[in-house]
Amino acid sequence: MENIKLFGLLLLVGVSIWLLLSVLYMLFYSIAAFFYKSKTKVVSNYYPRIAVLIPAYKEDVVIVETAKKALRHLYPGEFEVVIIADSLKDETIDELLKLPVNLLVPYFNKSTKAKALMFAMEFLDNEYEMAIVLDADNIMAPQTMVKMACKYGEGYHAIQGHRCAKNKNTQFAYLDAISEEVNNHIYCKGPSAVGLSSRLVGSGMAFDYSLFKRLIRTINAVGGFDKELEMKLIQEGVVIQYLDSALIYDEKVSKSEVFEKQRTRWISAQYHFMMRIMPGACIELFKGNLDYFYKALQLTLPPRLLLPGVLLIGSIVLQVFEVSVLANVWTAMFIGNVIAYSLAIPNKFWNKKLWFGFLALPKAFFITIKAVLNSSGANEKFIHTPHTAINSGDLE
Repeated sequence: MENIKLFGLLLLVGVSIWLLLSVLYMLFYSIAAFFYKSKTKVVSNYYPRIAVLIPAYKEDVVIVETAKKALRHLYPGEFEVVIIADSLKDETIDELLKLPVNLLVPYFNKSTKAKALMFAMEFLDNEYEMAIVLDADNIMAPQTMVKMACKYGEGYHAIQGHRCAKNKNTQFAYLDAISEEVNNHIYCKGPSAVGLSSRLVGSGMAFDYSLFKRLIRTINAVGGFDKELEMKLIQEGVVIQYLDSALIYDEKVSKSEVFEKQRTRWISAQYHFMMRIMPGACIELFKGNLDYFYKALQLTLPPRLLLPGVLLIGSIVLQVFEVSVLANVWTAMFIGNVIAYSLAIPNKFWNKKLWFGFLALPKAFFITIKAVLNSSGANEKFIHTPHTAINSGDLE
């Protein structure tokens, strides 16, 4: 019996240390983000030729409008909009054929985003200098391509733009919009401020074309291809630069069931790649690749929506069972976690609508628990989260 109690105590202490390091990690980068500077030098008369790659798996509702908006984007140099039309309806294909886009139609037994991008690379020539990857619902704000091109001209070969909400029309959409901005603050601005790589988020990304073409061919991820691409770039010593002023509007999930599917895919991809890369992370650290080690640590973090709830419930339970020292530690961790998230929420969200989004937190917490429980093996299949037609009047 004593051995069981000792084991339980050691396990509890181990979990507490893991959670403490997670809270300190997020608090550090949440504060560091305030030192981020997004300055882009305008490189006169230099506008690289760009391929705008838009994979569209069963995105019949949004892809035509997305293609039209991409074509209307003002850019002084040459660019081509490339639509990878995977499993689209014939009538959607007919509509796209009326537009001046490069339309590629693959036929896959099992579709993935990585496969679609590989397919495009096989058919496109090598005359491009940059590749920009968008989702089928993404809309670039004015000057986004110019800003990315200028950053590329400064010598950065991997750039993550500022993905932000296209819509805030439901509680879950508003909560998802806040979550996106918190992610941008902690995982993009924070690391960039201290000279480390930003995360990649799967869209709103720009790359040196030849680099992207070479690396995308080596990606075999079913879900979370951006995580694998991120690690391959960093392993080669490429720093992923975050560009806060390059806005890419992205549709936020409006329904709880879509929210669950999305989180299941993300959590599964995160821990799948954690298991793959952690053994080599220490080796990379000894080679001097701090960026790679830092990214590996990031993959060990618990889901953000889960952490405060676990800490709050845990601190109450520990108080009830009179484990006072650990209860105080968990309470302090909860407060630190809330501070980290509060600092990361942009000023524009601090209004009465904030509570509109927060009302969805309890349900989101339990959905995230369910997503964790369902995440095993989810990375082996392609989980598609559909998009809907959103009025662009929500764009800021």
